[in-house]
Amino acid sequence: MGLEEEIEELENEIANTPYNKSTEEHIGRLKSKLAEKKEELERRQSSSGGGGGYAVEQTGDATVSFVGFPSVGKSTLLNRITGADSETGSYDFTTLDVNPGMMKYNGANIQILDVPGLIQGAARGKGDGRKVLSVVRSSDLIVFVLSPFELEKYNELMDELYRNKIRVDETPPKVTVRERGKGGIRINASDELTLDEDTVEQVAREQGFVNSTINVSEDVDIDELIDGLMDNRVYIDSMVAVNKVDLIDEEYEEKVRREISNMSVEKQDVCFLSADEELNLNEFKQLIWDRLGLIRVYMDKPGRGVDYEEPVILPRDSTVGDVCKEIGGDFEDSFRFGRVTGRSAKHDTQQVGKDHVLMDEDELRIVTS
Repeated sequence: MGLEEEIEELENEIANTPYNKSTEEHIGRLKSKLAEKKEELERRQSSSGGGGGYAVEQTGDATVSFVGFPSVGKSTLLNRITGADSETGSYDFTTLDVNPGMMKYNGANIQILDVPGLIQGAARGKGDGRKVLSVVRSSDLIVFVLSPFELEKYNELMDELYRNKIRVDETPPKVTVRERGKGGIRINASDELTLDEDTVEQVAREQGFVNSTINVSEDVDIDELIDGLMDNRVYIDSMVAVNKVDLIDEEYEEKVRREISNMSVEKQDVCFLSADEELNLNEFKQLIWDRLGLIRVYMDKPGRGVDYEEPVILPRDSTVGDVCKEIGGDFEDSFRFGRVTGRSAKHDTQQVGKDHVLMDEDELRIVTS
């Protein structure tokens, strides 16, 4: 029996086995074995030339990938917000390579990647899907670009990403492993955990752990446990752009909004727009900024005042120490204190240390020795 047939057999057995406490351990072993078989298949395909990915140099303060099925308007949208020159057309598979553009917003340079339209089976290599997904894995944010006439494609896209070990809008499970020289497997589990410890142990054994301490610090299901043990998943935030709304009336738009709310997408994470008519593009840019969670820090430069034109761009919850690292030079070593004016300060020009957490549009002067 070939590896693909083994995978199909395991998937069928899992699908046909009712889940309850008496079958939990068995299903755990099956799912763990399935994950290992898929990893092995991917390794084989990669070594035979079926792997790899598009070579895209990441630049700027953050990277965003437009993900969608063919002909939803990703290329036009990229052109409108970046000025890039991505070929567009009204037929499928116009975008045959990854097209990058740079969106300048709030002083930040945000790289936008227009990836080829995904199709069903992408995670299994169909239509160069694995190459596309390899680009998405390295992004800071995923934008699902949908047509208002094909909202059901969202679930298909989510499934393809999940198959490629991309976890959308999730946080990594609190599962850690510490190898030991002997003593077998030991489970340290939270009181919240509903899985039996025998199930955790069997899943861990299927993953090749023999002498290890498995720490599970929260309630996780079998799939989350496997994710934590395999430690090769990526966790990326997302948002939704419903394009081509110029083609629908108000009544249909309300229907679309209801359907999106049923897809477990937060209302504040959706933008209705038209790339062709340049409708709601500013709102779209702002939502990208919000979802990336970036902040601007305006540097107060001695003798030149506050530079509002080129702020330092950092992730939310960054500190004064992070600014020192970002701007480089000898600021880290010669740092004495900082003076902050803005929302994070108790008063203007508050004196702070490296561990002070900054907020968006703070003004910062670094005093060195």
